[in-house]
Amino acid sequence: MDLKIAQLNVNKYSYLQNKFPVEVILNFEGTETINTQFSIFNDGKTVYRENVSFSSDKKSATITANLTSTKEGLQYYTASINTLKNEKNTKNNSEIFSVEVINEQTKVLILSSVLHPDIGALKKSIESNKQRSVDVLLVDKFKGNIQDYQLVIFYQLNNKFTSIISELKQQNSNYLLISGADTDWNFINKQQLGFTKNAINQTENYGAIYDDSFLTFLQEDIGFDNFPPLKDKFGEVLISKEHQTLLYQNVNGIQTNQPLFTTFDVNNQRSAVLFGEGIWKWRAVSFLNSNSFEEFDKFTGSLVQYLASNKKRDRLEVNANTIYPANSTIHISAFYTDKNYQFDARAALEIAITNSETKEVTKIPFSLINNSYQIEIENLTSGDYSYKVEVLGLDIKTNGRFKITEYQIEEQFTNANESKLQQLAAKTGGKVYYKNQMADLTKELLENESFYTVQKLSIKQQILIDWKWILFFIIGLFTAEWFIRKYHGKI
Repeated sequence: MDLKIAQLNVNKYSYLQNKFPVEVILNFEGTETINTQFSIFNDGKTVYRENVSFSSDKKSATITANLTSTKEGLQYYTASINTLKNEKNTKNNSEIFSVEVINEQTKVLILSSVLHPDIGALKKSIESNKQRSVDVLLVDKFKGNIQDYQLVIFYQLNNKFTSIISELKQQNSNYLLISGADTDWNFINKQQLGFTKNAINQTENYGAIYDDSFLTFLQEDIGFDNFPPLKDKFGEVLISKEHQTLLYQNVNGIQTNQPLFTTFDVNNQRSAVLFGEGIWKWRAVSFLNSNSFEEFDKFTGSLVQYLASNKKRDRLEVNANTIYPANSTIHISAFYTDKNYQFDARAALEIAITNSETKEVTKIPFSLINNSYQIEIENLTSGDYSYKVEVLGLDIKTNGRFKITEYQIEEQFTNANESKLQQLAAKTGGKVYYKNQMADLTKELLENESFYTVQKLSIKQQILIDWKWILFFIIGLFTAEWFIRKYHGKI
């Protein structure tokens, strides 16, 4: 009998105090009925435990555990299933995995000129992620600084926003603009935000049409086409800067090329515009369809994460795994750019790897292969390691960690894969031997002439006069002898 962890799936990243799923597939080999226990450990503490049973009819089980990320940084976990009595191979009963926990507190400001159910729906949806907080204020009561927030949401802009828009342009802050029946489009058109609308005082209802070619961030179709229409002033939208459109307008069942929701990313400023009010209905319908706000809140979460990010691209990026199995080749690649963020092949990159226990440091230069710098490292013992990659001659560096486990692929199986060995032997003209056929194998090796030791004799003849340096050496000796004899009067 043998129990093993056949596969483990987990996301590489999680936010602090958020839950993240871990999916584990367990396999069983045997004919008896057994009951055992599966556990997940972190820092020696049990964070998840579940009883599981197997039998001759039930050979596999899938476990999904939702863990809470309680500590910032790279966290290592161990998934393990209890060993059976007399189980020969226990190496495949556990597996180490890692999750990088990010502590990213995001503050969002909603400034509005009117009171509307959309504001409450947005606040609840955004704050469904505990790492985000939302302040809601009427624009004429706001006395703070928009620099204190990673994202500002403008709801129903009018001339009361004049000073805020000026500050927005000066600080180049990210924003989300939502228009509606009370929006002053004449005011917006004068602000030179990259989009205008030839609006009239009559309103129109705009349905949504999902565009699957949207590439700004990953967003699945959560049923946008079936959501209630949004209300905005009627008119043509004109966009004068680069943009990506997620939703187009549907007017009375007619699909148009007019944007309903679009995003911008120009000059390190990210922004988005929703041309219509009534998004609270979308959240309500999403709940009715799935009995949960999760799908809609995931949409607003992705939007806020995109708009609230001001992270600039690093000139030095390193791609390395956090866990490597023992006896495997460690591949690490790096990408370095100049100040214009163009790949720079002139640099010299070096990695310094430090064993956390022995403090032994190994420095290895990177090799330039195609459009990246790469290294391959072998023969590192199991343990924890930290590394530093730097560009020699420049103050540009990055750090990271990885672990080499005691996991070895040979120890994950209780027996050989006979069918594949038979296929290999048939294709290569070989033969499969079993442990009770050692005498036959020995006889085959001794009698097979292809394994005989072959000794070859090679004779090479060369005239001495062809070796010019020996010839000149002999002539030199004769010359020296002549002068010596002449000096002593023997000639």
